Amino acid sequence: MNPFRKRMNTDQKESAEPANAEAEDHAPQAKYELVDASTWKLASKVLAESKELQEKAARRQAEFDNYRKRLEREKSDAVKYANTTLLEELLPVIDNFELGLAAADSASDAKSIAMGMKMVKSQLDKFIEESGMSPIDAVGREFDPNLHEAISHKESHEHPDGTVIEQSRKGYKMGDRLIRPATVIVAKTPGASK
Repeated sequence: MNPFRKRMNTDQKESAEPANAEAEDHAPQAKYELVDASTWKLASKVLAESKELQEKAARRQAEFDNYRKRLEREKSDAVKYANTTLLEELLPVIDNFELGLAAADSASDAKSIAMGMKMVKSQLDKFIEESGMSPIDAVGREFDPNLHEAISHKESHEHPDGTVIEQSRKGYKMGDRLIRPATVIVAKTPGASK
């Protein structure tokens, strides 16, 4: 005899055997019928497969969580150390600048100090160029609000209205992307209103 039994509802009870109306009103009793061996085997097999699938799903979920955490960690590290190579290339420039400062303390003439500063400037220009940045050449060009930031206007007879006549700070681009606008002074026709 198989212990796995199927519960019958009260409607099935009524059709299976005569009902006692008084007993049903007070406490319905569940009746069970025996399930044959093939149904029992099938149910056991389905239950085993279900447990196996649940375990596989749990493993896949754990693998996915580990993968997601690893990606987040790698992304965080990439952001954290993104400028490492760039900064390593800048270190020789800093070294030469410090050597120049030390030499300036013992130098007797301004020409040697100026020459050391020009060497450091040249090294910085090379570093910027190798990094993919290029300076914005603003003087003599028409004012472009996409590349220039005007800090003032200056009356000029020599330059057309809207032409950049002075640059107080260089601007830089990397490819088509603006890194920093050039800070400029723009010419205006004498007597014209702002």
